[in-house]
Amino acid sequence: MTATQSRARLIALLLPLLLLAGAWGSQLIGGLVPCEMCHWQRWPHYAAVVAAALAFVVPGRSSKLTMIAGAAALIAVSGLIGIFHAGVEYHWWQGITACSTTVSGAGISTDEMLRRILAAPIVRCDAAQWTLLGVSLAGYNAILSLGGAGLIAWLIGRAR
Repeated sequence: MTATQSRARLIALLLPLLLLAGAWGSQLIGGLVPCEMCHWQRWPHYAAVVAAALAFVVPGRSSKLTMIAGAAALIAVSGLIGIFHAGVEYHWWQGITACSTTVSGAGISTDEMLRRILAAPIVRCDAAQWTLLGVSLAGYNAILSLGGAGLIAWLIGRAR
């Protein structure tokens, strides 16, 4: 692999790891509760980490490039979901999900279930919980994911 391809592979691994760390940090440290579409944005990043990690261990230049390109595509998918979610937050279009909750009802009484539902935080997909300079977390995910996926693709193409 060329040095440029190695950079693409490293970005393909680090970008989704850093975005996931930011998402989990805002949840566990910052106290933000992710909505359903927030979770949707995380899944492609998890898969991208796996694909990028495989690019470090699979034999053959072609296999490595395939894994890197796959990771870039998955990162871009998360960015596209981020655009959709940001559009819902800014009320450019309507979302397709209902509000979600973290309440589990397995093996509890109806009264206990109602108490848990009423105590659970309301998480709306159409209301940004945090913004910086008018851009929500979904918006930043879209910018960073699509920009990063584009950079990875450019680095792969440049090395050819």
